[in-house]
Amino acid sequence: MAQLSFYGAAGTVTGSRFVLETDEKKILIDCGLFQGLKENRLRNWDKFPVNPAEIDHVFLTHAHIDHTGYLPRFCKEGFKGKIHATHATRELCDIMLRDSGHLQEEDAKWANKRGFSKHKPALPLYTTEDAEKALKHFQSHFYGEDIYLNDTLRIKFKDAGHILGSSFIDIKRVAGKDSKKILFSGDFGRPDRPVLREPVQVYNIDYLIIESTYGNRLHDDVNPDEELARVINDSYRRNGVLVIPAFSVGRTQTLLYAIRELEESRKIPEMSVFVDSPMAINATEVFKNRINDLNLTARKKNIEGINIFSPKNLHICKTRDESKSINKITQRAIIISASGMATGGRILHHLSYRLPDRRNTVLFIGYQAQGTRGRTLLEGNTEVKIHGKKMKVKAKIENISGFSGHGDYNEILAWLSAFNKKPKKTFIVHGEEDASTSLAEKINTLLGWEVVVPQFGDSFELDF
Repeated sequence: MAQLSFYGAAGTVTGSRFVLETDEKKILIDCGLFQGLKENRLRNWDKFPVNPAEIDHVFLTHAHIDHTGYLPRFCKEGFKGKIHATHATRELCDIMLRDSGHLQEEDAKWANKRGFSKHKPALPLYTTEDAEKALKHFQSHFYGEDIYLNDTLRIKFKDAGHILGSSFIDIKRVAGKDSKKILFSGDFGRPDRPVLREPVQVYNIDYLIIESTYGNRLHDDVNPDEELARVINDSYRRNGVLVIPAFSVGRTQTLLYAIRELEESRKIPEMSVFVDSPMAINATEVFKNRINDLNLTARKKNIEGINIFSPKNLHICKTRDESKSINKITQRAIIISASGMATGGRILHHLSYRLPDRRNTVLFIGYQAQGTRGRTLLEGNTEVKIHGKKMKVKAKIENISGFSGHGDYNEILAWLSAFNKKPKKTFIVHGEEDASTSLAEKINTLLGWEVVVPQFGDSFELDF
């Protein structure tokens, strides 16, 4: 027997944290930060429900902060074991966790300077030094590599197709001639997307933990590249600047690839493209160095000598001065900056500068969680608060769902339909309540599976 407990990504999209307890081991799957609504973000400061010193191993599905961003705090509170991840996830975490620690420190300094925190002094959740210490716990693996925790417990990473290095975590328990498997999907990728491989098909799953970010929605049928061309050309005709909030890891690289392809096919004019995110710049280098983890088309173009992430007039902005200099650009340019949900980072400066001008366009290409500025803008609000000031929204707001790294419900159902047996139980996580409930109903109706939508803190006994 085993026990599975849900300490995050239950009733919300972020804060991925699942504890699996067997007779011999306690395993934590993902160790993410909560994001979005304040009530969720405050959970980052709560004591972890299980003593970190009692956890034997951590396994990461991928590098995004809502799956990894609590690690420095977790290690600081007593975790002594190994953090297992794919090689690419390890390299991306090296960038992202250091950056997250720096942002935590900067947020605390800003709160103390402005005096808006009830804590005197305000302290960071963790520091850059804490992040560096956590990175020493990492052990990286190849896809498909057998990782034995003991004689009966085997774990394997399988490509999830969400971002570089993303994985399903396949946990197998062997008892004599019998074996049983649990699969954690992490964030489920999409078919037929540029750069990344498709999600691997899996079989013989006894318990499934599946995400539901788009559990009640379908991506647009239109080709996302064509939609991107439409938005870029419209911005160009209006002599405006196109601002794209994009996640530093995954979405920025997909965008750069798509813009270069559209330029080469002459579907858009060549124009200046500014990447203004130190993390995105560093992450793009990881992508370039891990071409072997990309799909066949991307690898073929690389062999042909094409720099697949470099549009013609690409400008890399590493320093603050380089970032500020973008303000001098008044027309016909593209700015890609983080964060993807406009919750922080350099994108806020670009939004505050560009939103009041109706010639400009802001394009969202990824999921916008409740409580984020991105959601506020997509919902059509005429004002948004940035750096404590209310900004008028006069710029055109656009959205393309087809660039999302998350599969929609039909893509998930298509993947599930190839299972060779019915799981004993399927748990729906990583979704707002409506999305999770909707996906649960669809799986139950179409496939006849037993489905559960767990709440925060729920635990279940598994025959494993």
